[in-house]
Amino acid sequence: MTPERTLELADHCVKCGLCLPHCPTYRLTADESESPRGRIALVQGWLGGALPGSAALFGHLDRCLECRACELACPSGVAYGTLLDSARAHQRAHAGPLRRGAERIALEILSRPAGLRLLGYGAAAARGLGALRVASWLTLDRSRWLGPYLRLLPFLSPPPHATGTGPLATDTERTLNLFLGCVGRISQPRALEAATRLLARLGWRVRIPPDQRCCGALFRHNGFPEQADRLLAQNASALAQGPNLAIASACAAELRFSGTGLPVEEICAFLGRIAWPETLSLRPLGLRVAVHEPCSHRHPLGDTQAVYTLLGRIPEIRLETLPENAFCCGAAGNYLIRQPKMSARLLADKLRWLREQQPQILATTNTGCALHLAAGIREAGLAIEVCHPVELLARQLPAADVGAVTEPT
Repeated sequence: MTPERTLELADHCVKCGLCLPHCPTYRLTADESESPRGRIALVQGWLGGALPGSAALFGHLDRCLECRACELACPSGVAYGTLLDSARAHQRAHAGPLRRGAERIALEILSRPAGLRLLGYGAAAARGLGALRVASWLTLDRSRWLGPYLRLLPFLSPPPHATGTGPLATDTERTLNLFLGCVGRISQPRALEAATRLLARLGWRVRIPPDQRCCGALFRHNGFPEQADRLLAQNASALAQGPNLAIASACAAELRFSGTGLPVEEICAFLGRIAWPETLSLRPLGLRVAVHEPCSHRHPLGDTQAVYTLLGRIPEIRLETLPENAFCCGAAGNYLIRQPKMSARLLADKLRWLREQQPQILATTNTGCALHLAAGIREAGLAIEVCHPVELLARQLPAADVGAVTEPT
């Protein structure tokens, strides 16, 4: 997007300030430059030539979570997420080649299977070598970059291979593609297994297209739109023979709303609209389960009720809403690594509510949020499991239902 087009989007903002109370960073800092209105003004000043592209100005743009809560409050319909993505692309072009190259390499590692395997096996080796004790000592204040990585080590595993056992659905029309995402392969392997198991029990043949790639959100929100578009084009080819389901709500949002119009559905929404066998009775779960509503699910997708409806199928479950779900937890893609101090401040609000509620389980549909929340819960010494909603549903299947079904193509 050209600077002129970015400025056109910015001009839609009338500076009314209705977005301010909905912005997590403004809520914490009371700094106008940390609000949507303030950031739009900074973009206008910079791209319009009135302000230099300084480290201070870029710092305010970098600290935006892109949760997009402001868009719901905006009476002028400002496309703030699109605007900020464009501003960050101009910002990356403004940066030196070394910094731009280093950021690109870091994102490539997170988004490629080879890089994910390296991270997964590295995490397993680090656990064996006692690196987690180092992580507990190496606080965010001591290490700007290494500390945030190390705190996530307990939740990373080598990606599982796409294999499974169990009866296949006989109706070839009831075949769907499962989009795995990138980081989810090493942080939520149990969710992927649970999804295939549950879908097979509901009569669906699960196929995992081998040519699928990262959804592209990490690149788009970090100022590399060309790479994000290339990944989208590859996924459009891999997922051409739908229907398609995504485990992570952020992936579903990126694939559906970033210009390709890919027919990708978030898995909870799909499970909520299809017919379930009348003979399928889930086992009771007499536990308190709090539901976290990720920004990616609340805003682009807009349907968090499906999670509550699905989990409500489990007898005796005690469902609760995590208070202040309207505010971001601080994960926001790789924000928890890029901006660890602000991310930790946002997480602290979630941990405060979790200490008060004391649920046994916290359910969330976003991969990054699950990682961030699980790390914070562990550090706070709370006995709360973090999992994807499909994990709970699969666990409560009748005991006779075993195995998962995948069909590599």
